[in-house]
Amino acid sequence: MVLALTVCGIVVALVVLGLFVFGLRRRLIQRSGGTFDCSLRWDVPEKPDTNGKGWSYGVARYNGDRIEWYRVFSYAYRPRRILERSAIEVAGRRVPDGEEELALLSDAVILTCLHRGTRLELAMSEDALTGFLAWLEAAPPGQRVNVA
Repeated sequence: MVLALTVCGIVVALVVLGLFVFGLRRRLIQRSGGTFDCSLRWDVPEKPDTNGKGWSYGVARYNGDRIEWYRVFSYAYRPRRILERSAIEVAGRRVPDGEEELALLSDAVILTCLHRGTRLELAMSEDALTGFLAWLEAAPPGQRVNVA
């Protein structure tokens, strides 16, 4: 009985510690500001697939001339993807369709982009989209910017 209670106590402590580390990591990412919730789907085919598969929920952070994208459900402190402003080309936008509505946050807008030849989709709120497009358009003189 004592062994079972000890094991249960250790399991509960590990779960609480894991949740604390998730919260601490997110707080450290957001510490410098300029973050927004952003789901990402990498290497998307030409015709959008609306079955809701392939989306990863994350947090994006502006860092100079690049966006660093972090998975929410990860312990890694390094960004999973880095998108450089000069390499991002916006191909279009659309609203979630079909099962995507269940896979993404409510009121999300999907932005289809090309980054160094890789097709990707970013899903973010309307406010975050406005900020993202403004950030793209605010590129230094001489940089090619394509915002649809």
